[in-house]
Amino acid sequence: MSYDPFARGPFPVGVRTLYPSDAARGGRSLPIEVWYPASEAHAGQDVAEASRDQFELLPGFPAVSQDAVRDAAARHDRYPLVAFSHGFGGHRRQTTFLCTHLASHGYVVAAVDHTGNTMIDIVQMVMALQSGGEMPEPLAILDEFIRLRPEDIGFMIEQVAAAPEIGPLADLDRIGMSGHSFGGWTTLAYTGRDPRVRAALPLAPAGGRTHMPAEPLRAALDLDWGRDVPTLYLVADGDSLLPLDGMRELLERTRSPKRMVVLKKSDHMHFCDRVEEVHEMFRTMPPPGAFAEVARNVPPIADLCPGEHAYRFVRGLGLAHMDAHLKGSESAAQFLAGDLRAALAARGVAVDA
Repeated sequence: MSYDPFARGPFPVGVRTLYPSDAARGGRSLPIEVWYPASEAHAGQDVAEASRDQFELLPGFPAVSQDAVRDAAARHDRYPLVAFSHGFGGHRRQTTFLCTHLASHGYVVAAVDHTGNTMIDIVQMVMALQSGGEMPEPLAILDEFIRLRPEDIGFMIEQVAAAPEIGPLADLDRIGMSGHSFGGWTTLAYTGRDPRVRAALPLAPAGGRTHMPAEPLRAALDLDWGRDVPTLYLVADGDSLLPLDGMRELLERTRSPKRMVVLKKSDHMHFCDRVEEVHEMFRTMPPPGAFAEVARNVPPIADLCPGEHAYRFVRGLGLAHMDAHLKGSESAAQFLAGDLRAALAARGVAVDA
């Protein structure tokens, strides 16, 4: 096969962090991670243990790595921009396996911390509860971030465009949108608001029917965008938080050209880095409230497909979707129109398409 979206791309990947604050909304700090094609001087450094980027998820916890070189010199050209939105209680670097893969194939990828709805915010909430604080009202949090999250994405795109050295790389006439869970909802919500978005890639998105207390998400989501935006849903067959029936509802409500591919023997956290670790952490140490109720029925990771299968699934199909609709690649379009079950089965990954 001449077109192989599963293989890492030809460009080394650089990464930078921007630290803007949104003065229009009370000076809220919104850190942004940006991945981009780096110059050939960095070839191999993005995947070498000694030179790839390391960062702390939480102060005092062991550092983790991503396949990118911190502050690397850029490879100067114009690239489509893909915006990424993390899940409820996630963080901007939760899905670097996809973000760095796209950058290695010639994309600028940007992800923002939805401050107030990140992993650090959840940890602080749990610590406050342990000290005798009161449990926040979940629906009030949803209402706030139904408003804030799409605004955060618009702000992020503006900041990336204005950033020295990075801004000139990003082609704002070719924007893709992706995100996981609440970030998948954000993907669908923002796509309807910004006519520059040409492709949507929601990963296990919220907004459909679920046993979680999330009806405001469903009610706030308008999937009749008034224009065609090719939309590829990548979802998990055993999703404990946002069941498959809700994904099918979202697919049915979507008016644009659409498709759904389902990863077999997978759960909600199969769209994050370090799948095994994140899944087990949620299963054994969930946040209080509705999440704790769901976690009681989450199967152990040993009963599910390996994280590496999820990475191949999301990288390959996600890249092909962006290549077909942001770069106009006929090879990518032909790949997507072909037998995806067979293409993934050849790589050990079981899906329904």
